[in-house]
Amino acid sequence: MPKHALRRVMTATVAAVGTLALGLTDATAQSTPSLDYVALGDSYSAGSGILPVDLTNLLCLRSTANYPHVIAETTGARLKDVTCGAAQTTHFTQAQYPGVAPQVNALTTGTDLVTLTIGGNDNSTFINAITACGTAGVLSGGKGSPCKDRHGTSFDDQIDANTYPALKNALRSVRAEAPNARVAALGYPWITPATADPSCFAKLPIAAGDVPYLRSIQAHLNAVVERAAEETGVTYVDFSQVSEGHDACEAVGTRWIEPLLFGHSLVPVHPNALGERRMAEHTMKVLGLS
Repeated sequence: MPKHALRRVMTATVAAVGTLALGLTDATAQSTPSLDYVALGDSYSAGSGILPVDLTNLLCLRSTANYPHVIAETTGARLKDVTCGAAQTTHFTQAQYPGVAPQVNALTTGTDLVTLTIGGNDNSTFINAITACGTAGVLSGGKGSPCKDRHGTSFDDQIDANTYPALKNALRSVRAEAPNARVAALGYPWITPATADPSCFAKLPIAAGDVPYLRSIQAHLNAVVERAAEETGVTYVDFSQVSEGHDACEAVGTRWIEPLLFGHSLVPVHPNALGERRMAEHTMKVLGLS
């Protein structure tokens, strides 16, 4: 065969192989389905107080910059977000507000991924502890441990007696409705530092001795979330290390949680946009999605 004819055959063959390879690549990309992702949970999942607000349900004070949206945007997952501010474990199986269905209703056998934070509103643990200790801190001028002296183990007792079994029931309901999904229960990032910071008192008016007391309550809550997760086959996402140094006493741009006073969020003592993004990034790392 003449050389010029051979070159034409080789060129045509290379082009055909290239076209076939591109076609296979496109077909593979098109045949790889994105994750069906359902986000459940309370205000830490909803991103309550962060703009922009999800206008599809104003009752839930949900943000479109919450960690579920960050995960979905990063992974290309199809997101159904039913997170809702003030949600308790009971609202997984019961309506929270008129027109707001039980959260597990969003799940199906085709759900691939579920994330959630839940438990902090049961017994009003967070709000009662912060309110009680904040009030006591102001009255004591930041001295001593008036909140601990008054409430002792009451918050911890409620977590063990009520929150822990409720968490297990809630997670079981998720597993029942989405048996094929990978489920991740996130812990709550640190609200307070390990020890009191006098310069933070104006923003988080907790008495010096009550700062570690509040932190121990949060650690206890996270521990029962982890325990309930392990006992129901759910992945626990631990923030105890990665959120260290990002509590409400830190400066803007470093803190993940807004303080009680003089913060930059409509809802104090909740994650800001940076916190939600970091929660998303760490969750994706734990789940192998990043």
